[in-house]
Amino acid sequence: MPDLAISKIDAFALREPVSKRAYTVVRVVTRSGITGYGECGLVSAADLERTRAAALGREATASESIARDLAPMPRLRAAINMAVLDLVGKSAKAPVYQLLGGPTRAKARALARLWGNTDASLAASLERVRAMGFRAVVVPTPVPSARNQGQTFALASVRRLEEFRKAAPDMDFVLDGDGSLTPGDASTLAAAFERFHLLWFDEPCRVGNLSAIRKISSETVTPLGFGRSLERPADFQELLREQVIDVVRPDLAFYGISQIRRIAALAETYYTAVAPNHLGGPIGTAAALHLAASLPNFFIQQIPLPEADEDRRMRAELLAQTVEKPVDGYFPLPSEPGLGVTVREQAFEKYAERIQ
Repeated sequence: MPDLAISKIDAFALREPVSKRAYTVVRVVTRSGITGYGECGLVSAADLERTRAAALGREATASESIARDLAPMPRLRAAINMAVLDLVGKSAKAPVYQLLGGPTRAKARALARLWGNTDASLAASLERVRAMGFRAVVVPTPVPSARNQGQTFALASVRRLEEFRKAAPDMDFVLDGDGSLTPGDASTLAAAFERFHLLWFDEPCRVGNLSAIRKISSETVTPLGFGRSLERPADFQELLREQVIDVVRPDLAFYGISQIRRIAALAETYYTAVAPNHLGGPIGTAAALHLAASLPNFFIQQIPLPEADEDRRMRAELLAQTVEKPVDGYFPLPSEPGLGVTVREQAFEKYAERIQ
């Protein structure tokens, strides 16, 4: 049995050249030389030092114990969780989802967000995304011009989706309110879109107003999704207990694989689907696919899909494998040990962002 005591932890902050999307790759090395990789948002140098103090010298297999000590640094806790699972999987010569009890599916449904701010640019994006192999997309609502929009806003949103459905009748749609709508506008849109049979209406309003969410949920059959910005598992529990949420959306870079599995287990008792939020890089995408394979109530996985060629080239340079190319709407699962990807560290320096 190789020595799995953690001997080194490094972090590499990266930034995509055009979109300026930033994320941190965390590398964990054991005394026996096995290396695992994880990913999270940008972190501070002080938090990185605290993480090293808490984790160095400890067995990688004691991941839950390490996670408790990293609770004050949730982003690094998430990345360390992915990296530890990666290196333990490599040691066991098994994919991460095998460590987590085996796959619940053979592939993971894929979701992408459309690019653009106008109907024309979004329609062009829809055509490109469909050609890439996606069969489900996130459509943003029109940008509100005032706090309360009323029927004019609802009609503009409906017209947008009607055109998209005509252009791509084989596609499914998620409507994204981005938490920016008033409860009144959110309720109007949820009712107006019932006939479209959306996959769900994402973040129709702020999560803080539970009574407003309860009212929206009770007045429409449109499924509601929440959780992209929630930072406490108890917040998911409250939404589930109130039965006002249909799709749970915990953020991968904040919770990591293991904690999302616990949130998903809680959601499963309420017959609620899980669609993790992922805004980072391709290592995070690989981790998301192993998570998807392990969840009985997994629904669909959204990945960041950069519009610029430079950003897509960067993501391709980070890994030797292609993990972000769906086939007829689904991602194949990685099959190699650990996260199933080979990281090209030479790309770290090329796209480096200084850790403050």
